[in-house]
Amino acid sequence: MAKTRPSSSESPAESPESMGSSGRGADASPPCGSNVLSPSKTGYARRDFMMMPPEEKLKHFDSRAQAHEDNQEFDACIQDLVRCVALTRLVYGERHLKVAQAHARLAKAYFQFKGLGLQAQEHLAVARELLPVCSSCRSEKLTCLLSVHLTQGRAALLTADFEEAESSFLEAEHVLQELHQHDAITQEEKIKTELEISTSICRVYKRQKRPEEALSQCERSLHLLKDCDKPEKTCSVYRDMAAIEQDRGHLDRAIEHLSKAHAIAMSHGPEELEGAQISHSLALILSAAAEPHHNDSAGHYFEQSLSAYKNSVGPQDPAFLAAQDDFCRFLLLNGQQERCVEIQRASLSSKQSTFGDLSDEVADTLQLIGSVEMTEGRMKQAYKTMTKCLEIQSLMYGPQHKKTKATEKAVDMLARAPEVAERLQRQGRRKTKLNTFSVVPSGDNDGNSMSDS
Repeated sequence: MAKTRPSSSESPAESPESMGSSGRGADASPPCGSNVLSPSKTGYARRDFMMMPPEEKLKHFDSRAQAHEDNQEFDACIQDLVRCVALTRLVYGERHLKVAQAHARLAKAYFQFKGLGLQAQEHLAVARELLPVCSSCRSEKLTCLLSVHLTQGRAALLTADFEEAESSFLEAEHVLQELHQHDAITQEEKIKTELEISTSICRVYKRQKRPEEALSQCERSLHLLKDCDKPEKTCSVYRDMAAIEQDRGHLDRAIEHLSKAHAIAMSHGPEELEGAQISHSLALILSAAAEPHHNDSAGHYFEQSLSAYKNSVGPQDPAFLAAQDDFCRFLLLNGQQERCVEIQRASLSSKQSTFGDLSDEVADTLQLIGSVEMTEGRMKQAYKTMTKCLEIQSLMYGPQHKKTKATEKAVDMLARAPEVAERLQRQGRRKTKLNTFSVVPSGDNDGNSMSDS
């Protein structure tokens, strides 16, 4: 019997006796298609469900967990999988392969649906301990072991345990080959799993700063995808290769890989989100390249990405607004200040709607507009814009934050500009005059009006 047990937070749901008693939560539901589901016979339904044999309950929760997964009701799915673990133990005994499979399935759900690596590893440990003592055919045990290693690798990668992640994925690769030798897996499933392993190992090597090995795994993925007709996966691999080469400072190679991804994306869906993302990435990397001739291409890809983002997700989506900001920075670097400010001003209402009036995005936009206005010598307008920015930053971060202090310094400097200082003085005199009038009593209130004379 395994030493490692699921966490105590799961124990109420794992009690087979609790299933159907007291009508608690989803436990009280009878099996799908049962006639006892009549609303007028709810009490009978609960009693019948409580009296149902454990194997029937197991079938019910197993099918319901799958239904919850299909409907993306992940919390409910995990609750039912926890019940399946308890019922599987009850029906098959502690040392049966079905118990190891139930733990492996629950572990995968914890990781895949909730990103809970530690909970996943806890159940994987139980499955690993059970597999050697299970009495079952070799291929079934290997299939379960493959799932265990794959989930273990993903969970370890999530927790930054790179050595464990690499070891698990390599073990998964070994098990996959053994399954293939026993004709226990289809060629299509084998290629799909190999692709998953190579992609995962690539991520491990990227995180470990092992670029050559990471690129080798990308080449392997491209070979596996050669005859699969999966353009979106091929694009993803080329994007990974571009990111690796960019991190190494090899911009020409990065541009080459992204251009291949771009060509594939444009041929399958030029106005879709993936095409927008690749065009955006290509624009950024071209704008960072030293060669001047890349500037025209960068501008073209920025325009293309904005058009694709607008058509795929809309002009108020954060992805569109982020790409627009990148384009504006590109325009600034290339001396197109007026167009940059025009776009930024037009984007303010969208950013206020998407992110809120008090947001980094709105403050940063005002700061950029104010900076350009200051550079162009429009001090009055710059003072007004930067003051709005300061108000937002003061409310968001407080007066002592470095962003607030930097903006306050710019506002103080602008206040000393002659045209701004003169305007502020006039406003000050006007306020003083208004205050003076507000404290002098009016002639109508002194008791000596003309109507009384």
